[in-house]
Amino acid sequence: MTGHYLDNAATTPVRAEAAQAAVKAMTEEWGNPSARHALGSRAAEQVKQWRGEVAAGLGCMPEEVVFTSCGTESDNWAIRAAAELGKRKGKHIITTAIEHAAVLEPCRALEREGYEVTYLQPDRSGNITARQVKEALRPDTILVSMMLVNNELGTILPVAETARVLKEAGSGALLHCDGVQGFLKVPFTPRQLGVDLLSISGHKIHAPKGIGAMYIRKGLKISPLIRGGGQENGLRSGTEATGQLAALAAAVTAGRATLERDLAAMADLKQYAMDRLKSAVPQGKVLVEGGAPHILPISLVGYKSEVVVRFLSDRGVYISSGSACHKGKPSHVYAALKLPKKEQDGALRLSFSYDTTREDIDALVEGLQAAQAQLFPSMS
Repeated sequence: MTGHYLDNAATTPVRAEAAQAAVKAMTEEWGNPSARHALGSRAAEQVKQWRGEVAAGLGCMPEEVVFTSCGTESDNWAIRAAAELGKRKGKHIITTAIEHAAVLEPCRALEREGYEVTYLQPDRSGNITARQVKEALRPDTILVSMMLVNNELGTILPVAETARVLKEAGSGALLHCDGVQGFLKVPFTPRQLGVDLLSISGHKIHAPKGIGAMYIRKGLKISPLIRGGGQENGLRSGTEATGQLAALAAAVTAGRATLERDLAAMADLKQYAMDRLKSAVPQGKVLVEGGAPHILPISLVGYKSEVVVRFLSDRGVYISSGSACHKGKPSHVYAALKLPKKEQDGALRLSFSYDTTREDIDALVEGLQAAQAQLFPSMS
C-alpha cells in the first residue's frame, strides 16, 4: 500500500512472519487437531505450540490462554461469564465511561436484565483513579472491568492499583481487563496486573483479523462460551482456526523479539509528532499526551474531523477521528472529557506502529497545513 498509515489503533497490517505462518498452516499442516490420525496429531501439536507462544508473550501459563475470534468476543464473554458466576452474590458492576463498546454494550445489556452498573468518569486528561473504584465498591459488587490502555486517548488506566483495592477491601469481585490496546504496547503480565480475565486481539499486533484470545486465571471456573466438541478445554467448542492461530503466535513471537526497540521508536515518533504539530500547525492541539507510546489524540480546532479525515485520505494520509467502531457517531470518550465543542469536533487520532516513520508524520503535518489553507472552518 502506498501512502502514510497512521491508524494502527484501528488495525495493523499483517506482518510477513504472520502471513507466512498462516499460509504454512493452511497448506502444509491443515489437519483437524481433533482427528485421530497423524495429520490431526501434528495439527494438535501445533496448536499446543502456538498456545505456548501466545502465553509466553502474555507471561502466563499456556493453560490460561483460550483462543477466541477477536477482542470483542473476549470482552463480551468475560463480562457475561463474570455476571453469571457472581449472580448469587450480587448484581453490581463497576466499569469506566471510556471503555470500548465491546465492554460498554454488554454492560448495558446486563442493566436491562436488572444489574446495576457504575460508570467511572475520567478527568480532563482522561485519567481514572483507583480511589474512584474504592469509593464505588460495594458488598454486592461482582465485577470490575477496566481497560489497560484507552484506544482513543492512549491513557494507561490503574488496573494493578485496582486489583490491590479489591484485595484490601476483601472483595470477591472479579477483575477483567480489556488489554487489546495494551498488549505488546506497554509491559505487563496478567499476574502483575492482578487480573482474573484479560482480553487481547490479533489484528492490533500485526496478525490477521478474526483471531483473539482470553487469559483466564488458573483455578477460575467460568461457563463455556460455546458448547460442542470440547475444544479449548471445553470452554469454546469448534474446530480450531489453525491458520489464524499460527499467525497470532508468529506475530506475538516477532513482536516480543523487538519489543523494547519498538516501544522506544514509537515513543520517539509520538514526541516528534507533538513537536511538529506545535511548531507547524497553529490550529493543531494535543488533547491528551497519555502514557502509551502508540496513540496520540489531537484536534484541528475549528474544523470538522470527518472532513479532515477525508481530506487527508485523498492525499494518501490515513488517520481516524477516533475508534473505528464508532462508524461516524460522536465519540463517547471525547465527550466524557467534556472538551470545548470546537476541540471535540476537530478530534483526530494518530496511532503508530513499529514500521511508522518520521516521513509519515511529516506527510501528516503537510496535510494538516493544507487542510487549514483549503478547508472552511466550522461555524459551530
